[in-house]
Amino acid sequence: MQSNSVWIGVVGLALAVCSGAWAQPAAGASWTLPHDLAVSEVGVRTFRFTVDYQTNNQQGAVVRRQRLSGEYVRGLVGGEVQWKNVRQFDANGANGPFEAAKGRDFMEGFRYKNDLGATMQPEFFKSFPATAVFERNLVWDTGMIELFGQQYFDKLKLNQPHQAMSEQSVQLPGLGSFHNRNVLLEWVGMSLRNGQNCALIDYRAFGNPLDISAGGMTLRARSDYWGQIWVSLKTKQIEYATLYENVSGELKLPGQDSPQPLSVFRIGTFEPVAGL
Repeated sequence: MQSNSVWIGVVGLALAVCSGAWAQPAAGASWTLPHDLAVSEVGVRTFRFTVDYQTNNQQGAVVRRQRLSGEYVRGLVGGEVQWKNVRQFDANGANGPFEAAKGRDFMEGFRYKNDLGATMQPEFFKSFPATAVFERNLVWDTGMIELFGQQYFDKLKLNQPHQAMSEQSVQLPGLGSFHNRNVLLEWVGMSLRNGQNCALIDYRAFGNPLDISAGGMTLRARSDYWGQIWVSLKTKQIEYATLYENVSGELKLPGQDSPQPLSVFRIGTFEPVAGL
């Protein structure tokens, strides 16, 4: 599989094992989330988002691995966010060593208003190469995590799935389209992260059609994604998040006469960087 056998995953979820100490409510206290809790900016914060892509053969063996890692800075003037130190690492097979990091200079200092809708506009990624799919994913996935963890917060009830989206098509600037069939969010309990009492929220969406055309490559596939989000009960900021996604379909690269099967699984972690 060539390194440019790229795909896209805009969102994802499945049940992941919860880590961290569980916080129990006091006797007689109700299990409810605070209403009208606004996101509190506690100064400039830096988060590291790392996503591992694993390209598999039809039997599930890993044939190639690619890692994208970058620092996401929020709390800037005017509600803006910024990316820096974005790197890609490539490796062959399940255990091969990663090659030297490849910098993504076009993302260094990339700054914009923290608005997920704006990132879906045709001109938003005008400074990005056409094939920079993984890098677009960093932006979209971060926006997704904050959207799921913060904007639906008041609507969640303990152990009751909440339908956030249904049959929603999203146009991906310069790439194609993604269709969310049914996105469910579920508040499943309390946990402790980074010294913060947090609400633990599951998210999941399965059977989502994906249609991509970029740099002469075409992809017709299905996406299943899921994960968990730790949201501070004090500041409503994201203290930790996971992302899992499986994409399977057919990929046609430039110069090929017919498409080939493609199976990609990715795992992401989003977490604050201590001291930054």
